[in-house]
Amino acid sequence: MFRTILSFFGAVFSFVTIGIAMGAAMIGAVFWMYARDLPSHEELATYTPKTISRIYSGQGRLIDEFAEERRLYAPADEIPELVKGAFISAEDKNFYSHNGYDARGIIAAAIDAVKSRGKNVRGASTITQQVMKNFLLSGDRTGERKIKELILATRIEDTLSKDRILELYLNEIFLGQNSYGVAAAAQTYFNKTLAELAPAEAAYLAALPKAPSTYHPVRQKERALERRNFVLREMNENGYIDDAAYALATAAPLKTVQNGDYPPFRQSLPPRDYFTDEIRRQLSEDFGEGEFFGGGLTIRATVDPDMQQQAARALRDGLEKYDRGRGVWRGTGKTVALEHLADEARWRAALAGTDVARDIEGWAPAVVLELSNSAARIGIEGVAKDSDGHWIVAKDVTWARKRRADGSLGPRAQKASDLLAVGDVVHVREMRSDEDGSFIRWTLRQVPEVQGGFVAMDVNTGRVIAMQGGFSYQDSVFNRATQATRQPGSSFKPFVYAAALDSGFTPATIVIDAPIEVETGEGIWRPRNASNKFYGPTPLRTGIERSRNLMTVRLAQEIGMDLVAGYAERFGVYDRMDPFLANALGSQETTLYKMVAAYAMFANGGERVEPTLVDRVQDRWGRTIYRHDPRICEDCRTASLSPGAAPTILSNRPRVINAITAYQLSSMMRGVVERGTASGSVHLPVPTAGKTGTTNEAKDVWFIGFTSNIVAGCYIGYDRPEPLGRGASGGGMCGPVFNSFMTEATKKFGGGEFKVPPGGHFIKIDRFSGERLPDDAEGENVVAEYFRDGEEPVFGLAALIDGGFAMGSNLPLFAPGESDDGTEVTTSTGKKATVGPKASFGTLSSGGLY
Repeated sequence: MFRTILSFFGAVFSFVTIGIAMGAAMIGAVFWMYARDLPSHEELATYTPKTISRIYSGQGRLIDEFAEERRLYAPADEIPELVKGAFISAEDKNFYSHNGYDARGIIAAAIDAVKSRGKNVRGASTITQQVMKNFLLSGDRTGERKIKELILATRIEDTLSKDRILELYLNEIFLGQNSYGVAAAAQTYFNKTLAELAPAEAAYLAALPKAPSTYHPVRQKERALERRNFVLREMNENGYIDDAAYALATAAPLKTVQNGDYPPFRQSLPPRDYFTDEIRRQLSEDFGEGEFFGGGLTIRATVDPDMQQQAARALRDGLEKYDRGRGVWRGTGKTVALEHLADEARWRAALAGTDVARDIEGWAPAVVLELSNSAARIGIEGVAKDSDGHWIVAKDVTWARKRRADGSLGPRAQKASDLLAVGDVVHVREMRSDEDGSFIRWTLRQVPEVQGGFVAMDVNTGRVIAMQGGFSYQDSVFNRATQATRQPGSSFKPFVYAAALDSGFTPATIVIDAPIEVETGEGIWRPRNASNKFYGPTPLRTGIERSRNLMTVRLAQEIGMDLVAGYAERFGVYDRMDPFLANALGSQETTLYKMVAAYAMFANGGERVEPTLVDRVQDRWGRTIYRHDPRICEDCRTASLSPGAAPTILSNRPRVINAITAYQLSSMMRGVVERGTASGSVHLPVPTAGKTGTTNEAKDVWFIGFTSNIVAGCYIGYDRPEPLGRGASGGGMCGPVFNSFMTEATKKFGGGEFKVPPGGHFIKIDRFSGERLPDDAEGENVVAEYFRDGEEPVFGLAALIDGGFAMGSNLPLFAPGESDDGTEVTTSTGKKATVGPKASFGTLSSGGLY
């Protein structure tokens, strides 16, 4: 009997032992099978997460940031113990004692699942396991993933320290609102750094990993408070906060950015504009979108914030002046539902949600609340309601006519209701007294239909200090300074003249200004001057000052369009220019950005500059991976310099044109500003040169000008090119924009005489006849031209060029005091000529007029 009992227990023991061994073998086999093709946990040792790329101004101020995942990486030693304790208490209180997995937690979770028959399935993953899931595995809730988590967690515990594992977790975890990691989340929810967080705030962040949307601070406030207080209780029990701090934190309300308790971090940055968005576009192309949006780049921009603001102001003033001159009211096309207007809170909320531009200096969105007999009462975003109300009065609408549904224009408005309806969303601006700045009234504004671009850069470095790609970035993100290709018109002419001056011509060379006919594949092209008149033999200088088309065509024909095209390509105006004669007048399209960069090379004496929006780019580790300026500063490492001495900068840039040619062109274009097509609009206190451009039918108008250190350019036109109307010109529309900007730029950057290069000498000539004058000659007709040493210039009609067209050599010279509205002249055939032929294929496609 005893033997039988022993045999029974022996069999049971053997069965159990064999079962345990077989179970262990099976578990080992399962773990071995899943462990064979696991990702390498060693990758975490060199982990570099996606982090925010930030753009700083030249003064070091943060002006924009870009990110696919908004993450600010915080090393373990910069994360406060309070924050670490909050997440450990919420997610894994045994973190510092287990070996990657928590056996007790796994058993407890299994028991709960059995008791609830699968209805209460909760995770038992440690922080280490969550790191494995987030970095190396998928988020699938399967047994296979759990087994892989366990294997990887035990491996990583042998490879990395606990603090390093916690650092990876706290920087990788998603906490809602596109915030990854605790540093970004602290900024997103509280606009604070990690060191500034209170216990209640740290606990709220630790409540979010489970499901950020479930604990939203506004939509799910009660659940968020309940979860936050649970984390605080755990923190108290685990010794991270004392009883007093626990009581104070649980009683604290949940204050967040989302609830309006703190200003959002984004509010501390200027509104995104064309400048930083163009940096995004260019660097995404250069470094790749992945590196730009996730590489944690530190980008030092060339922008001067004050000049950028002035550029936006100058261009907007020019565009709005033209738009109001046309007198057509379009409005925003947006409305607020009438049922919202009776309640201030409701119309303010509706207005705040309306998609209209809010980046226009001095403008504010408003909604029409009611109409009286003559005026309109408005509610204004960000402006408190007063006892009398805010009104648009009748005299502020009389400039406009409303466009009807059929496209026709109604009569000129006499009262506000002629333009506005109740519920309309509009833009308004304060009108203030010029004398004392006191408030006068609110004025009605609208975003112009016409658009334009503006660029300003340093002539020696190519650093872009300001760029405005349209009236409002929020209204239209298309950057017309860099992306819009337009006909430059007469602003291209200096490149024709540069090729001619390098080919032996001088500013005193005489070129025939007379009618031309050119056979083309589509008919006869008859270029014409803006005045529709002809002026006979004229010096080269006068040709560029008065922007003579016929002279330019003859000059291009004389030197050859292949040579002109080569110069345009050398300056970077075009990648490839078609050598058609019409292109000498700027009929081939290019961008304002390229044109301004090309003019910088005239201003700096003919050296190549590459335009740039970025001075330097550093990677996440602070290593410089791009620097724009390749010049060498010989004295910059010297301890001190002599008083008044400047450091020596060595330029290794290639030369685009001869320095004397560059100076000659600068001198000739200075004449454009002082007595030519820009003389009525550009008036600066320093020497200024430039060139206007107005295409046929004035579909595009340009002005590009420069001082000794700054070059700036403007173009204005409709996005779908159409005539700007009678009287539109580069000098009249873009000249004031340039002048407004450069008035402020010269206050900041100064300016001086254009540098005279060695190797030449001055000779005084008559700018009307090209004849040489005595050295002591004075008068309005006298100009000192710079000629190359050793050059034997030919003066007057002996230097006459007709371009091979042989027409009009008997026309009179451009006479002193004569303007482009001069009298009727006689052609070489003896006939009178005052007006050119009606526009045809040739004139419509020929680019510049003046």
